[in-house]
Amino acid sequence: MYEFAETADEALEIIDELEEAGTNIFAIVSDWLIPGIKGDEFLIRVHNKYPQIITVMLTGQADIVSVERVKKEANLYCYLTKPWNHQELVSTIEKAQIDTN
Repeated sequence: MYEFAETADEALEIIDELEEAGTNIFAIVSDWLIPGIKGDEFLIRVHNKYPQIITVMLTGQADIVSVERVKKEANLYCYLTKPWNHQELVSTIEKAQIDTN
């Protein structure tokens, strides 16, 4: 199952609703440039509340300071740069499933 959000607030609301309903969220893929807050801050908030969720940043605009921050504070699993392809993202998520089992 996939869920999409256009803002960080909407994403946080969806995550909370799914978790409350007992849905296990495996991974979150976030851009760095999202409405509301930057992707690094968003992933840190998610990690602080739900540390079991794998975090992936997919962007072409984040600076190295932001990437290092999210690696340290949100246990960033992977940082993918744009342009990216579908198979690269799928492979990253599949590898995360193997690594966490």
